[in-house]
Formats: sequence, structure tokens, C-alpha cells
Amino acid sequence: MRRSCGVLLPIFSLPGPYGIGSLGRPAREFIDFLAAAGQSWWQILPVGPTGYGDSPYQCLSSHAGNPYFIDLEMLGEAGWLTAAERSQARWQGAEDQVDYGALYRERGRLLAQAARRALEENREEVEAFFRREEGWLRSYALFALLKRRYPSSWAQWPRDLRRGQRQALEALEREAAQELREEMCVQYFFFSQWQALRRYAQNHGVGIIGDLPIYVSPECADVWAEPRWFRLDEDLAPREVAGVPPDYFQKEGQLWGNPLYDWDALAADGYGWWIRRVESARRLFDMVRIDHFRGFESYWAVPAGASTAREGRWVKGPGMDLLRVLQGWFPDLRLIAEDLGTLTPEVERLLEESGLPGMRVLEFAFSPGADSAYLPHHHIPRCVCYTGTHDNAPLSAWLAQAPEAERAFARAYLGLHQEEGERQGLLRGGMSSVAALFIAQMQDYLGTGEEGRINTPGTLGGNWQWRLRPGQLTDKLARQMAEMAGRYGRGRPLELTAEGAL
Repeated sequence: MRRSCGVLLPIFSLPGPYGIGSLGRPAREFIDFLAAAGQSWWQILPVGPTGYGDSPYQCLSSHAGNPYFIDLEMLGEAGWLTAAERSQARWQGAEDQVDYGALYRERGRLLAQAARRALEENREEVEAFFRREEGWLRSYALFALLKRRYPSSWAQWPRDLRRGQRQALEALEREAAQELREEMCVQYFFFSQWQALRRYAQNHGVGIIGDLPIYVSPECADVWAEPRWFRLDEDLAPREVAGVPPDYFQKEGQLWGNPLYDWDALAADGYGWWIRRVESARRLFDMVRIDHFRGFESYWAVPAGASTAREGRWVKGPGMDLLRVLQGWFPDLRLIAEDLGTLTPEVERLLEESGLPGMRVLEFAFSPGADSAYLPHHHIPRCVCYTGTHDNAPLSAWLAQAPEAERAFARAYLGLHQEEGERQGLLRGGMSSVAALFIAQMQDYLGTGEEGRINTPGTLGGNWQWRLRPGQLTDKLARQMAEMAGRYGRGRPLELTAEGAL
């Protein structure tokens, strides 16, 4: 990994006139900004379609793209949306927040209208996309259709549909053939626009870092269509669910509720399901962060129905058996291991054996009296230094909220002072690290406070909403960022191949 730097910003946080960031001009302008700012990487969050709670870590599919990110202006340029239709979709609410409820009510109807026109006018290209993506596309479209007809959990659907019985699904396909084709065409829009955006990023020397959650949502097409890869009972309900045990921060632990994998069944199949999942990520991204990497070594399994994560137990994961398969299939795909939290010697050995770079988060580094591995003098070249993740407060908010003892340690350690600005000093500390890659949230450069927080773990509502306002990304800021990146040897852009490999 070459010495470089980048910015973490979700797609939904881009500015734009339609209520949420998109893959069109807002994304291209951000890439222009990154290139001018001397940044080589744009890190994003998962880009799948979101469900209840709006979390990109609880997607309805591990293969599909989020329809909300489809750029309406590009659909207009293609002739699939009229100017009047786009005008009606222009956002009237707060420009710095996403209103997912309004998008849910309105955006599907508009995209269906565009899909009907595309199916009439661009039939050959759309049909070719359908054939290429047959492995996941039809089952996802069926699942999405059924979720609209039966808004409750799929575990409550009629038995024949819940179990995916062939006769019931074939009858549904005949009855709703046009609606299913429109649903699949919406995915054609997403992936066509994504490919254009990735080419644009490659041409500007910017690589895209994606995020691969280790688990899938209980409410997703993957579990419904292929239940044999998950630990489910005879009624297709999870036997145990994912979480993390109690710790210093969470006395009851965290009960995530994701279904757990049947690793024995996956191993017997050669991990084909995981290969297909990573292949989908490889086609989208130049580098992939694997969320909750420690779950490959051992994971916390909580009995289904438990009220807290306290009732869980540690179970051995697939370890290098899976990682060898994935690295064998994808030797050129760069991966980052999200190895945060309390790690055991076994997890550390797995990280070392895998050869993957781990993460070092500055906001976790400054507990007084603790010789934290996140302190810059413990960094190694094969790691990624972050100011904070999407689950952390922006630097300005951290400086305002962290215990005084932590702030005092950071001031002494990094030589923070008011003349330079303590926030800028923390950025300098990350930039000067020996870590090969340094990533900061866009909010850290802007000086955004708590209002810019992307997610507060353990809370529902108010997350995944923050957006840039038009005009915030100035030429002056780009010059300042480029100067800092150059000062610490991170400013040279990477060269990407036509395929996107680095």
C-alpha cells in the first residue's frame, strides 16, 4: 500500500437538490474536490438498499444498489424523466438532512416511471443487464416486491412465499411480470451510473474504498432466497443471532440481531456464497473494509429471543480457512480489516497471518495512563490511521466532549495549541503517522460539530442523515488539504488501471 490519504464521506451525505446525495454531478464534483485536495481515496459506507432504521449496515441485499442514490438529472439526460417530473422531486426541506420517510413515499413511484420508459426505449441493453445479473437480480426483485405487498417481516409472509416454493413464485412472476421488470430496471440505473462514476474517479486518480459488513440483515433477500447458508430453525427463524458481549462501554453488550452463518455448510460448498458476495464488492470498489473482522476468528452468538447480549457465548469462526479462499480468488483486491475493540491474541494472530492492514483510530488513543496501540508511535506502515469512524463524533465534537484528561493527553502528545487549532493538530498527527493510509471524515476538515455525526451506536432515529451544504467545499479548503497531504508525503495520486485495480 502506497503512502496516501483520503476522506470518509457517505454517498447520502453529498449535497444536491433531490433530498439525498446521488451518483451524478454531486459525486463527480466531490471527486474533483478530492483530486484538488491531494487525496487519493474516497471511503464510503455500504451502498445497498436500506430498510427500517435506514442503516446501510442492515441492507435488503448484499448485491443490490440503493435506489435513492440514482441521479435524477442523469435519468433526465437519458430521456427517462421529464423536466416537470424532476422539478416535482426537488427537495423542499432542510438541505443538510436526509428525510428517508419522504424518499420512501415518493422516490419509488418516480423511478418506476423512468423504468417503464427505459424498458421501452433501451430494451436490448437493459435485457443484457438482466442476463448478466441473473444470479441475484431476480430473487432480489421478488423480495422487494413482496416487501411492498407484505410490509411485515418476511417471517410473517404466507408460508409458500416465505419458503420460496417454486409454484408460488412462478405464479407471482406471471401476475407481476411488469412490476418485477421495473424493479430490475431500477438496478440497471444504479449500476450504469456507478460504472460511469467509477470511471470518472479512476480518471482523476481517486480510488473508492467500500465497506463490507460481516453480517447481513435478517430482513434481506440473501437470507430469504438462500436460507441454507444461515443457522435457522425449521420455521426459518434464527437459532442464534449476532452481537458483542458486555464491555466497559456497554454493560449489557450489543444485541445486533443478525442471523449467524452456518459455517460448516459454507465450508462444504467451498464458500461459494462468500465468493459471490466479495465479487460484487470487487466490481464496485478499489479497496474494501471488512467490518467486524474479529468475527472471522470467533463471534458472539446470542440465543434468539434473548433480551440482552449477556446470554451469548463465543463460537469459533472460519478464520484463515475462509480468508485463504477469498485471497486466492481475489489476489488483487485490497482489503482493510476493521479490528477495533478488545482483541484477543487469537485475533491478532489471524490479522498477522492474513497480512491485512488493521485500523488505528486517533479518538481512541488518548486514555491517560494507557499505552494504547492507537497512539501514533505504535503505528506500523501496514495499517490505516483514522481520526474516527462513522460511529465516532467529528473531531470538533470530540474535542468538546471528551474527558479533560484525554484532551490534556492529546495536547501534550501531539503538541496541540490554540494558534494552530487543536482540530488541525489532530489532523496533523494522523497525517504524520507512519501508517500507509490516513483517512479523516470530511467533517473533520470542515470543523463540523456534533450535528455532523453520522451515527451514534445503540440509538434509533436521527442517524445516517447528515449532508454537506452547497458551497462548503471551497477551493481554499482544497488547497489547505493538499498542502498538508504534500507536507507529509501523502499527496501523490495513485494510478488506477482500466479495471480499477490498484
